[in-house]
Amino acid sequence: MAGRRCSFSAILRVFCYVSWLAFIVAESQETKLNVDRRAAAVDSPHTDTAGRVSEQPAAEETPGQQEPAAQDTVVPSSATSFKDDFQEELVIRPLHSGDIYASFQFRTLWETDFMSGNKVSHYRLYPKSLGQVISKFSVRELHISFTQGYWRTMQWGQPFLPSPPGAELWVWFQDSVTDVDGTWKELTNVLSGIFCASLNFIDSTNTVQPSASFKPLGIGNDTDHRFLRYATLPREIVCTENLTPWKKLLPCGSKAGLAVLLKSEKLFHSSFHSQAVHIRPVCQDWECKTSSWELRQTLNVVFDLHTSSQGKREWSLFKMFSRTLTEACPLASSSKIYIDVTDNPEGEQFEVTPATPLLSKAVVLGDRRTFSVYDLTQQITFGTMRSLNLLIRWKTSEGDMLRPLLHAERYVAGYGLQTGEIHTLMYNNHPYRSFPVLLLDSVPWYLRLYIHTLTVTSKGKDNTPSYIHYQPSKDRVRPHLLEMLVQLPPNSVTEVTVQFERALLKWTEYTPDPNHGFYVGSSVISSLVPSIVAMDINSTQERPLFSSFFPCKEESSYFVRVYTEPLLVNLPTPDFSMPYNVICLTCTVVAVGYGSLYNLLTRSFQIEEPSPGLAKRLANIIRKMRGVPLL
Repeated sequence: MAGRRCSFSAILRVFCYVSWLAFIVAESQETKLNVDRRAAAVDSPHTDTAGRVSEQPAAEETPGQQEPAAQDTVVPSSATSFKDDFQEELVIRPLHSGDIYASFQFRTLWETDFMSGNKVSHYRLYPKSLGQVISKFSVRELHISFTQGYWRTMQWGQPFLPSPPGAELWVWFQDSVTDVDGTWKELTNVLSGIFCASLNFIDSTNTVQPSASFKPLGIGNDTDHRFLRYATLPREIVCTENLTPWKKLLPCGSKAGLAVLLKSEKLFHSSFHSQAVHIRPVCQDWECKTSSWELRQTLNVVFDLHTSSQGKREWSLFKMFSRTLTEACPLASSSKIYIDVTDNPEGEQFEVTPATPLLSKAVVLGDRRTFSVYDLTQQITFGTMRSLNLLIRWKTSEGDMLRPLLHAERYVAGYGLQTGEIHTLMYNNHPYRSFPVLLLDSVPWYLRLYIHTLTVTSKGKDNTPSYIHYQPSKDRVRPHLLEMLVQLPPNSVTEVTVQFERALLKWTEYTPDPNHGFYVGSSVISSLVPSIVAMDINSTQERPLFSSFFPCKEESSYFVRVYTEPLLVNLPTPDFSMPYNVICLTCTVVAVGYGSLYNLLTRSFQIEEPSPGLAKRLANIIRKMRGVPLL
């Protein structure tokens, strides 16, 4: 009987093992088939769902071919045969100062509907953590950035995607949300855990509800600002703990593709570093019959010439990131590197090695730029060494950078610790065109603004704003909110000043280092700046990712957002060392005075007889042994 049981169990084990092997083989064949289909779809022309070849124009990277602009909220037709799509780009812009600007763009598109209320359980390329956040908190748009350093506009020009120092978060909720403030608080706590940041410190004291400065960047024209929340943490420090979860959101992580260059010790050893996540719904086609959710992860970094390159005007991928590229992300339908050669048409300024015949032209920030393109999906790009290490070597240090048409500055004036004045300077460098700008200022409640002292001057004359929205603060409840629409005259400097009074905080409200000062977030300036070239908004060809983020609805202007420096303000600070001195003095008095008195009152005194001498002790020992009474 026991033998039959053993044989039956052995047969059962063999059967289970054979079934497991068959399942593994079938799974591997299915995975290989899916990968082959995806590779064939990427390498072949665009096809629709029926398998027919569509009559789309060729890609823009053909030698000498010009790439027109396109609307940003439309996805490329190559993603129509799949439910999700992933693209990655790296843009390298050599700066005239010898520094170098690198911008990473990763975009994941997913054709699904989080707004319908249906539970989404299967995730492929789109990160599940963010998908659950969108679904649970009814998020329509989410924009978050972490920045270390300040972008020097006059030295580096305009960035592709601006961001203020510290942490910035602004979210559009769906109109189905009833308690926006409660949902906002829960969302900040969840994002704080996802990105390992201090977003849980966002509360009503640093959250505002802008009325005009922030519009939805995706589809939908609903601009009910009751569902918008905006907050900044200007003192937030960006480190590896924030970069690691950001990289884990990518489909390939940091194992393949452009993400292998994101080495933390190199990125944080730079003059400027900013990483961001943008989530919004976009149109799947031009008729916008179906929509997709776009996750765009961006990382901008500026490497200093003297600290990173030992003063030599020479850059390479290995010098910047300590790594080279060997392959594209296998899950990416597009993986490209763009090098801005607009100011180097004949190779007089710098030389790029290895050279590429592929050129692309795109309208970026109102100017037509020319880029050398390296397609990482083509094996010929890596050469025989199967490694790509781009080298940029300067030939001359001459040349001037084109000044940006709009930039701004801000500082605090005054003396003492009672009152002060905030100055905001907005520069319009256009020689003959004026344009309006929207200025947003969020000032903490402990700086009590005197709004009647608000003045706006341009060229020595008063400049009356055409729109002003002011929400006064409440102590320990909400900050000041000031928004106004100002017309900037051509070639002018517009100055906005307002006086304030410093409040006296409770001793429990001071930071551990109160003498360092308190930070005030950056001002936000939004404007439609006149374009140098006509913006083509009706083209059907796709644009590079770095030039297709902000919507373009006018041919004569483009959208620009500028952030000023954060302010560091000193408040009346008590002498926090005084309690320590009082405690030490009090303890000393108690120990010396009361201790002595206590000893006198509680100690018992006894008369102690003198000890006998040595001879007497020896005699007593002898007498004790003899039985004689002691002396």
